[in-house]
Amino acid sequence: MDMQETGTGNFSAELNGQAFCSLLRGKASLSPWIGVLAVVLVWIASIPVVSAETIRVALQQQAESITLTSLHGLLITSNGDEKLADGRSVRISVSASSSGLMIDGRQVRSDRAELRGRNGEVVLNGVTLPGRVIVKRQNNGMLVVNELDLEEYVKGVVPAEMNPAWHPEALKVQAIAARTYALYQMRQVGKKDFDILSSTKDQVYQGRSSNAAVLRAVEQTRNLIVTYGELPIFAAYHSTAAGPTEDAMYVWSSVDVPYLKGVECPFDINSPHYQWRTDVSLSLLEGRLREEGFPVGVIASIDPMSYTRSGRVAQIRILHSDGELFLRGEDLRRTVGYVTLASTMFDFELTGLRIQFTGRGAGHGVGL
Repeated sequence: MDMQETGTGNFSAELNGQAFCSLLRGKASLSPWIGVLAVVLVWIASIPVVSAETIRVALQQQAESITLTSLHGLLITSNGDEKLADGRSVRISVSASSSGLMIDGRQVRSDRAELRGRNGEVVLNGVTLPGRVIVKRQNNGMLVVNELDLEEYVKGVVPAEMNPAWHPEALKVQAIAARTYALYQMRQVGKKDFDILSSTKDQVYQGRSSNAAVLRAVEQTRNLIVTYGELPIFAAYHSTAAGPTEDAMYVWSSVDVPYLKGVECPFDINSPHYQWRTDVSLSLLEGRLREEGFPVGVIASIDPMSYTRSGRVAQIRILHSDGELFLRGEDLRRTVGYVTLASTMFDFELTGLRIQFTGRGAGHGVGL
């Protein structure tokens, strides 16, 4: 992800930010904080736990076709009819058609189908998925959703968002954060066909995990979440702060909560993402801005206009042949690409037809 948490009451910003920040930055800085985490987990353990939940994870949107496999047979449900594709090795293809779905070359007069393995899991693109897969035709493609038990989902998030070789207590924190973030998203209004994305736009999910350390961490924190005002918090997390963390409101204008305020975080200096350099051509930036709906001509200059409290770029001004454009730092990062522009804590200068960026950190910088 670029991440999220649960409990009742109010974490102090210093404890939530600094202690958890250090725990999630790697093994080198863990030891001073193990006692702090133990206290926090005891406190969390006194909170009401969540009951069994089912989550819907969007794996693909606008997919043209998919292929599902199972070593134990597949149950296919569409239009209320259930069919069994039996055999030791079953392979089923699903694609969209003008009047519904095509399953293994046969027309199904329905926009929706459910597929589940007889052993409780299916394989999609080499990834083993617990629960069932729901395919729904959308426009000219398909929405592919994995519906599964929340705890199984958390097992698939933890090793995708954190190195499983890290300290067991850090893995527990990650499990609690992932579970809390998921519950927060599940309770947002207006969501119909899925609850959460499987990418860094929410948090990365990679299917069933068999890593023993991960399974222990999830089991030992089963049902535990962090809450504020008796509701799951927006448990944001990121890779590398490279200094102070960020106030949430600078990244998401609608999120201004007391538990997501920036704090000092000096624990990730050894991160490979602590410092970075990159460059982008002006023509690429112009093209990306137009794709994002920003009317821009030929860029003449780019200047920072303001910074956030943590020192990240809040707003920039772009002078171009058709006028000027004011852009949030986060919007520039999204436009250029989250991998290319790792964070908004950067300096930049125009050199010929390219922009040279020198920056620190990776991710939005909010929360853990």
